Amino acid sequence: MITHNIYRCSSFSWKINNSIRLFSSSILPDIDLNYYCNIENINEIKNNIKRRKGIGDIDKAFNLYNTLKTTPNGDNSYDSIKLDLFKELNILPNRTHPIVGNYADEPQVILEINQKKDFGMHKPLEFSKITELLNLMRTDKLGNTCGNKSYYYFGALAELEEALIKYTVSTLIGKDFLLISVPDILPRNLLEGCGMTINTDRTQIYSLDPYHHGHDMYLSGTSEMSLAGLLSNSVHSAEKLPLKLAAVSRCYRAETSNVVEERGTYRVHQFTKVEMFLITKPQESDEMLEYIRNIQQELFTPLGLHMKVLDMPPHELGAPAYRKYDIEAWMPGRNSYGEISSCSNCTDYQSRRLHIKYTENNQENYVHTLNGTACAIPRMLIALLETHQDPKGKIIIPKALQPFINGNTFIGKNTQVPKLKLRK
Repeated sequence: MITHNIYRCSSFSWKINNSIRLFSSSILPDIDLNYYCNIENINEIKNNIKRRKGIGDIDKAFNLYNTLKTTPNGDNSYDSIKLDLFKELNILPNRTHPIVGNYADEPQVILEINQKKDFGMHKPLEFSKITELLNLMRTDKLGNTCGNKSYYYFGALAELEEALIKYTVSTLIGKDFLLISVPDILPRNLLEGCGMTINTDRTQIYSLDPYHHGHDMYLSGTSEMSLAGLLSNSVHSAEKLPLKLAAVSRCYRAETSNVVEERGTYRVHQFTKVEMFLITKPQESDEMLEYIRNIQQELFTPLGLHMKVLDMPPHELGAPAYRKYDIEAWMPGRNSYGEISSCSNCTDYQSRRLHIKYTENNQENYVHTLNGTACAIPRMLIALLETHQDPKGKIIIPKALQPFINGNTFIGKNTQVPKLKLRK
């Protein structure tokens, strides 16, 4: 596993160094063998894999487990069998919350927030058309700079991006989140410890050229992984939990989509995101997931967006998630909803792989990890501009954001940056 001294991060250690000590651990993840290798649970595990559209073969893992039990420790094949067993166990999905396990294939709408804006006779424009008319963004003719699924924000739109970040971060700091600046290049074992699948046909992860940049190094898709890596191989005092971290980072995702609703900058290869990451005692993680969701609702509601909060069904859960909420905002220019955030309870799935524990009553146990999007910039900008567009050719800035954008109340046409032409 990744092993680094978390005390080197001074902005982190001054607050919590009394609650953490490092400990030595095996390279192997500490999978719960009592559950995954119990014959009574195999049908449950198989059904969970099927419903979650996950990967993994529990029969193969169980056969390896039985072979390992009958192989003497010290035999030439023992270490190889053990490694194969944990490779199989490591890619199995987390368990699913019992309530979610009863859902069919559709998300459950648990809450709607704000009303849809009435545009009257005015037909709302799509984000890309708005930004074209106001000269606020460029997504084509980028030359050799970024390539497909990339963009430039100009003037007030770039300022609005910064305002969203400042608004979000100030709210989180007010709720005692510790802000961390994180790396964007991560090793393979950390990504896999967080539940990401590497080098498959469906991978969304950018890998760096091993010849020039080192073996098994990747661009981070979310700061959740960097924050989890910061805590790897650590033990926390129970009275110091929950530990609440936040980061602003650039996210890189090698994903494409031909879905009409995901055109333009809805799905891009790099974007800025503010992320929340929490660790807590197991008995408190369900409550902490609701806490994160409430923070998201508190952040988004004053922005005047119409939203619905969804409890996601099993097939929408990534491998680490035990339960996940999504929030979708109405994007009137597209005449459809679009996901702007999610939050997940990953229970001990990541902590067992990264060896993150807590101590209570002289006993060590694995923490539960949770994560949540506080602000994903491109989709938030889509929702804001489409919702607050004015027929007179300007964008009304929500009052909650105005203090973070020099008190401006609206965005007009950008005249400082001319429309660019690509010279042949």
